Amino acid sequence: MTTPPAPAPAWRGVAAETLEDARGGLAAFLRARSRRLLGSLLTPHRRTIYWLAVVVILQTVAAMVGPYLVKVGIDRGIPPLTRGGSARTLYLVVAAYLAAALAQAFLTAVFVRTAGRIGQDVLYDLRTRLFAHFQGLSLSFHERYTSGRVIARLTSDVEAIGELLDTGVNQLVTSVLTLVSTIIVMFVLDVPLALVGLGAFPLLCGLTVWFRRHSSRTYREGRAAVALVIVQFVETLGGMRAVQAFRREARNQAIFAEVNDRYARANIRSARLAAVFGPGTRLIGSVTVAVTLLVGAHRVIDGATTVGVLAALLLYLRRFFEPMQDLAQFFNTFQSAAAALEKLSGVLEEEPAVADPEPGSAASPPAGALDVRFEHVSFGYRPDRPVLAGLDLTIPAGQTVALVGETGAGKSTIARLLARFYDPTEGRVLLGDVDLRRLTDPDLRAAVVMVTQEAYLFTGSVAENIGFGRPDATRAEIEAAAGAVGAHRLFAGLPEGYDTVVGKRGGRLSSGQRQLVAFARAFLAEPQVLILDEASSSLDAPHERLVQDALRTLLAGRTAVIIAHRLSTLDIADRVLVVDGGRIVQDGAPAELRTVAGAFRSLNEEWAESLG
Repeated sequence: MTTPPAPAPAWRGVAAETLEDARGGLAAFLRARSRRLLGSLLTPHRRTIYWLAVVVILQTVAAMVGPYLVKVGIDRGIPPLTRGGSARTLYLVVAAYLAAALAQAFLTAVFVRTAGRIGQDVLYDLRTRLFAHFQGLSLSFHERYTSGRVIARLTSDVEAIGELLDTGVNQLVTSVLTLVSTIIVMFVLDVPLALVGLGAFPLLCGLTVWFRRHSSRTYREGRAAVALVIVQFVETLGGMRAVQAFRREARNQAIFAEVNDRYARANIRSARLAAVFGPGTRLIGSVTVAVTLLVGAHRVIDGATTVGVLAALLLYLRRFFEPMQDLAQFFNTFQSAAAALEKLSGVLEEEPAVADPEPGSAASPPAGALDVRFEHVSFGYRPDRPVLAGLDLTIPAGQTVALVGETGAGKSTIARLLARFYDPTEGRVLLGDVDLRRLTDPDLRAAVVMVTQEAYLFTGSVAENIGFGRPDATRAEIEAAAGAVGAHRLFAGLPEGYDTVVGKRGGRLSSGQRQLVAFARAFLAEPQVLILDEASSSLDAPHERLVQDALRTLLAGRTAVIIAHRLSTLDIADRVLVVDGGRIVQDGAPAELRTVAGAFRSLNEEWAESLG
């Protein structure tokens, strides 16, 4: 019997995508959306960038004048080497050399400081945009885009762009200016010696092309590997309870060892390439200097050139090889930033599946309790698998409706459409007489609040989590909301009362306590429509009894939709809808449906049997 292959881990898909995204740094940079993003980030700093360009040019001039001053100092300031030379000339040359060195140091400091400020401003703007955009994207995006990839976008990709802004641009501009000006000055000084010195240029170019080709591939592998490391870290730590509950530690450690090994091997290959390129470049430079010195010495002896020209040309020649290494390094930095810029621009151009209304078409929900209507609503998470097909449903204002049915029947989908986490593919959902698509997000979130089975708590105190939806709420209002759900005494009795820190995701509270915090948070927000998606499933018997009476009071006069698998929760409802295959197959009061043969009575009997 053949054992079927195990499914590939999710991170392998991320690896393939990361490798694909990392290919073709130049092509990625040339894409319109990458240029648009970079342009929008740099536009506020346009004048400063022009000023920096002038600074770089002056800095290069100050650096290039040094060897020429050495030539003048030797040929005109040392009497034994030149007729008419004087110490005064030498002192002037030395003073000019020191002035050029000081100017270069000052201009370099100005560039580094100004470029650093621009770079940090750009990164600040980029991180702010990303954070705001990720929050504004629809739930469907976050369900398919892993948290590890989000963190990779906000960390390693932003850092790659930061490295380009901090050092890469300076490397490119300075290196190109240095190379061009060095070649020109060398030919001005002595054409034959310049030809000798540049004779190794083809060999140097060949080494640089080899390094660029191999290092770019190694770099892409390293970028992919570090993304996998981040994903594995985040997914494992985020699901630590499941990891430990199912004894997954060994398997996760094996997966992490694999991706970590890939990352280490990519870095080792990169180090090996650098170990060839750096020393190789220096060796070519040293051999070229030696040959140029030998040829130049003979020209000095023959009187074809001067000692000062030879000395200056050797200094220029030394400076010629350094920019080649910088350009090779810039290529990797540029490729990294271009790939990162392409991925970030793609994320920033991701449109929310649930968009705000067009300007001028927005409407506000009426005040007071609102009725809810589903008119011919069809929806599916995948086009080929509809969940709802032509659903018609009316919930009068102030009515509490319970949705029941088998798992996958469509109950949570109805709740998600009402909360507008998704939009229907056909039909419309109305709040009062207003289509949800005409409500702005703040108006919708103020009118409709959803409490889910998994009560997510943020790091902070109990009071801060209750006031999450209303940051301006007073302590008295927070405690009143807790009292409304019957939890004031419970929260006040915690070690530090309402100031008790809940820990990561509320880990210091029990599941029932977390759910009560979520209830209090929802009631403090005072929504017109309240959705409880299996929100009482985490409550134990004592906590559930606390909530039942509070729910009867707090749901009175408020439109509510409850998805429940507990018989006790159904007693709160005015009306029960039995959902099956995306259709409502039964509709009536709980007591009425219990007496009628059908799906509800069958479910009711099954629940009663499960309770013993």
